[in-house]
Amino acid sequence: MYTTQLDNGILNNYAKEPEMYYATYPSAFEQQRYALQGGLATLFVTALVLFSFGIH
Repeated sequence: MYTTQLDNGILNNYAKEPEMYYATYPSAFEQQRYALQGGLATLFVTALVLFSFGIH
């Protein structure tokens, strides 16, 4: 933690900044996995909405 002291005695604490890194583009396998997860999430939400209409 980085700490500075002002002229009037007040301490300012600063968090250590994390090292930056660049994200990498997802591989073909990861893209397929994301598409599958998106499809399953869409199916799940659709099922929940239809179920809620069914019990109303």
